[in-house]
Amino acid sequence: MGMQANAHIVWDWNGTLFHDNDAIIGATNAAFAELGLAPITLEQYRALYCVPVPKFYERLLGRLPTDAEWELMDEVFHRYYAEHRARCGLTEGAEELLSGWRSAGGSQSLLSMYVHEELVPLVRGFGIEAHFLRVEGRTGPSGGSKAAHMVRHLGALSGVVEPARTVVIGDAADDAVAAREVGARAVLYTGGSHSRASLEQVGVPVVDTLAEAVEEAQRIAA
Repeated sequence: MGMQANAHIVWDWNGTLFHDNDAIIGATNAAFAELGLAPITLEQYRALYCVPVPKFYERLLGRLPTDAEWELMDEVFHRYYAEHRARCGLTEGAEELLSGWRSAGGSQSLLSMYVHEELVPLVRGFGIEAHFLRVEGRTGPSGGSKAAHMVRHLGALSGVVEPARTVVIGDAADDAVAAREVGARAVLYTGGSHSRASLEQVGVPVVDTLAEAVEEAQRIAA
């Protein structure tokens, strides 16, 4: 893996580096139960999931949740997820890919919509924090787009990272939206929150493994 030194990857966490599909589905169904909704399968989730998250719930409810319903579902989701994430691990090969990209002279950072105070110790616990120039989770309300967070994230890396040589690797259409917001490119991975069919509508490269994602990022950033 060879590249110019200023090639940069912004990694997503949930559903990308962190293989937490089981915890996500369990937490989603726990939240649904609060409103009397039937549980859904991973396949249904991946076909319907979208950001902002209340729109995802609208697809299932037939209407947007009220503010009170959203707050309840969000609280239940995060409480359940926090209990069950301990059974989840890094996506296969993730650690080797992070190490390989760094060793080859590329830089990388992590931007997640998972709450910052929870994200940092989780990343640290896997022993991978040193691979990243910056590890940043969400501050403020949940459920929105990553775009504004991406603007701040790359702004904090200004002078070190060039947006034009930056590739965002994530599992959601919103990762591509966030990349466009800052003039970066995106590669989307099918192992997380979206089906391949829904990702292919976005108009960016779609891959089935993180190894393919890194190969594509290397090509794009060259």
